[in-house]
This record gives sequence, C-alpha cells and structure tokens, in this order.
Amino acid sequence: MSAPDVTAMALNVAVPPDLQWSDERREVTYVLTSITVRVLPDGTLAAKAYGGPEAGGRGGYTSFPVPDRPELADLVDRAAAEAARRWAARR
Repeated sequence: MSAPDVTAMALNVAVPPDLQWSDERREVTYVLTSITVRVLPDGTLAAKAYGGPEAGGRGGYTSFPVPDRPELADLVDRAAAEAARRWAARR
C-alpha cells in the first residue's frame, strides 16, 4: 500500500495579548489574535493571521500577513513542537 498524499498539515495558535498587533483592511483596523500555520508538501510553512475589528463586532474572515518578528517566529516554532508532541502522545 502506498503512503497517503498529505497535501498540508495545519495548526492554529492563539497569540498572547503582549504579542498581538493591529493591521488595517478596507479602512477597518483589526487586532490579530491567532495565527494559522500550514506545513506545505515541500516542508515550507505558510502562516496567516486572523482577528477581529478593533472597534468590536464581527468582521469578515480576512487574513493578514504575519510580521517578520522573532517573537512571533518563536511562538510558531513552540506551537509546532507542542502540536507534534500532542500528535505523538495520542497513540
């Protein structure tokens, strides 16, 4: 039997309040509170940030780029390690 063709793996990471940031789209400021990270078939990572309007209410499901900040890269790395630990422990 051949190995399944896994096209992506993903995890969601809550961004702690001290690492959250704001970004603007269509004149609405969003506070980014989570990061979705996908491991692509070639092993590279694709990360997008999500959150809600700073003024409250519901905003559209709009993604934002994750800034190139060492503390956010560290958060993603630690989350990936925790996800791997949990996956391995489920057996």
